Amino acid sequence: MKVSRLLLLAVSHCLCLLIGFAAGIYLLPILTAPDAPSVSVIEDSRKSQRFQGEFIRDRKDSDQLHWGEGEFSINRDSISFTGKLAPGPDYKLYLSPVFIETEAAFNQHKSEMMRVGDIKTFDNFLIPLPATIDPAKYNTVIIWCEAFGQFITSGTYQP
Repeated sequence: MKVSRLLLLAVSHCLCLLIGFAAGIYLLPILTAPDAPSVSVIEDSRKSQRFQGEFIRDRKDSDQLHWGEGEFSINRDSISFTGKLAPGPDYKLYLSPVFIETEAAFNQHKSEMMRVGDIKTFDNFLIPLPATIDPAKYNTVIIWCEAFGQFITSGTYQP
């Protein structure tokens, strides 16, 4: 009886620890995220847009915890997004010459892609586009969770 009670306590404490850890991983990026750029700042950047596209929520490898939806635009010096992303750690923005919507395809074509920058907000973002990157050489924008190797979403902006 005493052994089963100790085992029950150990299991319940381990379960609580795991739940707390998982909650921390989910909530920490939300709590530490900077303020998202305002819609007016993003609209200003769109005045000189060269390309535009859309992230949709139901890509093949998107799921309830890994998704994005909204519109993005690319101009000479930035990539902007108006919409929502599922919160998560270590999001990166990539440009790809081929359409990607799965983790397997991302890993297969990663050497052909160009990493543009870090995404730190989950409602709207504005990421500087280095002058060394020509977006005309690519056709897809991808959001990828580098820490967990997880596909979040993608969208095409030219055929």
